[in-house]
Amino acid sequence: MNAVGTGAAGVTAVADVIVVGSGVIGLTTAVVLAESGRRVRVWSREPAAATTSAVAGALWWPYRIEPEALVGDWALQTLRVYEELAAASEETGVRLVAGVHRGERFAGLGPWARQLRDAAEVADGLRVTLPLLDMPVHLGWLERRLAAGGGVVERRTATSFEEAASEAPTVVNCTGLGARELVPDAGVRPVRGQLTVVENPGIDEWFTEADAASSATTYFFPQPGGLVLGGTAEVDDLRTEPDARTAEEIVARCARIRPEIAGARIIGHRVGLRPARDAGVRIEAGPMPGGGRLVHNYGHGGAGVTVAWGCAEAAARLVG
Repeated sequence: MNAVGTGAAGVTAVADVIVVGSGVIGLTTAVVLAESGRRVRVWSREPAAATTSAVAGALWWPYRIEPEALVGDWALQTLRVYEELAAASEETGVRLVAGVHRGERFAGLGPWARQLRDAAEVADGLRVTLPLLDMPVHLGWLERRLAAGGGVVERRTATSFEEAASEAPTVVNCTGLGARELVPDAGVRPVRGQLTVVENPGIDEWFTEADAASSATTYFFPQPGGLVLGGTAEVDDLRTEPDARTAEEIVARCARIRPEIAGARIIGHRVGLRPARDAGVRIEAGPMPGGGRLVHNYGHGGAGVTVAWGCAEAAARLVG
């Protein structure tokens, strides 16, 4: 039996599935479900443009995400979608851009790395062309694609999954950091990321150098709105305001790679709390005590963009 609820515009909407959360994971999952013929509503506490996904540097790469045995397939499935979307980059926000992961070697990566189409080891790392997403544009495109598939996005805060289950037989949990309280899942932890955006001094390739044991990383991504510099990975740090000293350190690290960055005018700063999970990504389903089916799709940390389509397909298979 399909449930009936009221959409954002006050129009009665029938729902087979309610997806809770409108970041890249929630919207991508909703698109997959809607395009499979299900009537989908997305409950979102905030606009997609205000989610953590919107401030991501958004280079495709399986960074700080588990379980390793599943991530490779999810990531490659997502990569193939982005390669197609890059053909309409102005509309989708997806571009294919070359760059170097300093210090990386095939031997240190999973089997997925051998399936990258033009990856090559160079003197200082791995050179490869990868999807780089302009997230505000991409999230807007996902919303339009969802609407074209009949989906509805509602500004609504879920106080419990049972609340959503009263309006649809299946609920999909894509709440990211919110899953810590809603599930509840104490293994969900914030990983603070701070970025600085500067006027691009003419850099057209990305660069990354990351140490998984350090809270400081070095990367720059040429985006349409400026050169995005990073970054940090500060576990259990809930600060959402930019830290001035951290910003100075980010610029200094990037300038050691490309000296022209030192003189670039700062446009702005971004902070996002990545929704990591100690046990890795959770994609599983089960019944709710009061009736209805709950499907989980959360815990993607800083790699939600990288696995979005693969995880969406996996979650969709669990929807009854």
